[in-house]
Amino acid sequence: MPEMEEGEDIEQPLTAIAEAFEELSKWRKKEVHHIRLDTFCEAASLVSVLFRCLGLAFKFAELEYMAKLQGLVEASKTCPTLEDILVLDVASDTVKTSGSCSRNLRRVRQGLDLVRAIFEQLLSSDDTSLKEVASTAYGQVCAPYHTWAVRTAVYAGMYTLPSREQLLMKLNETEQSAEKKMKRYIAASLPIIEYIDKLYLSRNITLDW
Repeated sequence: MPEMEEGEDIEQPLTAIAEAFEELSKWRKKEVHHIRLDTFCEAASLVSVLFRCLGLAFKFAELEYMAKLQGLVEASKTCPTLEDILVLDVASDTVKTSGSCSRNLRRVRQGLDLVRAIFEQLLSSDDTSLKEVASTAYGQVCAPYHTWAVRTAVYAGMYTLPSREQLLMKLNETEQSAEKKMKRYIAASLPIIEYIDKLYLSRNITLDW
């Protein structure tokens, strides 16, 4: 996963994100039953730009997401698929251990779901402020798993969010173009998120952590 230098950001990140997850979701139509970890990491790396565009309120989410994703990138050198991560960690009883690949995958999956929830809130609202949109999405996806201190910091940071118009400018999108791409990401990411959840549930690992 190459790091982008300052000034090298993709001109239309929503296009790149939608296309990457649409490509990733094609695994269901192929004669393979597992998602390649390196391909997953490449698609997931594009999502971090969304957290960056939301500024201080989601700085913690961005830092945690990128740290956990980097752990998966390293794991992809020895684990070809997402399932291989679970197989190894179940065998060593380290699924929920801090720093384990299975825990990293749960947190990256959470980041993908947070972006999905933010997009859904944006599509269902025409509010010029993002505070309610982001607060609702965060409350649904991440808040139940974060400590009181982290939740307090995130909600306090909601007042620093850009306006809806500013966010679209950062993403180089109009309302109309952004809507189409957000819908594409939602449709393509949902089966990936569900697949990851099933990897845990099929091994009797609950998702409440």
